[in-house]
Amino acid sequence: MITYNTDGVGMPKMKKRLINRWIRAVAATYGRKVGDIGYMFVDDEKILEVNNDYLGHDYYTDIITFDYDEDDIISGDLVISLDTVRTNAEQFGKEYDDELHRVIIHGILHLCGINDKGPGEREIMEANENKALALLKTLEEG
Repeated sequence: MITYNTDGVGMPKMKKRLINRWIRAVAATYGRKVGDIGYMFVDDEKILEVNNDYLGHDYYTDIITFDYDEDDIISGDLVISLDTVRTNAEQFGKEYDDELHRVIIHGILHLCGINDKGPGEREIMEANENKALALLKTLEEG
């Protein structure tokens, strides 16, 4: 089950059935099934608090992924700062919805085993994000 909740922010406008189908399709491309995925949309202050409390990091970020995977079933809690998504969209000249979709799938890719912290990993993550975003466009058109 995929759930969407908010804490201190309004729910972003998105086609949840389409997003759910997309998440399942992306997971399947990595040989994974979707278990329990919980999205929590928050503001910058809340994500800073979560980053401090759970990871000991004192900085803002767009997404924090808590991984509860078991075998080939991906499960986790994904905390997304809508403030940072908006800032990043403006900074990189992207549409807000496109940046939100990138962050939504970024967490799923982490759950599928793709990292972005080590040498060369960021480029691999970006390539996989782009492939997943192309799949979303295909699903939207179909």
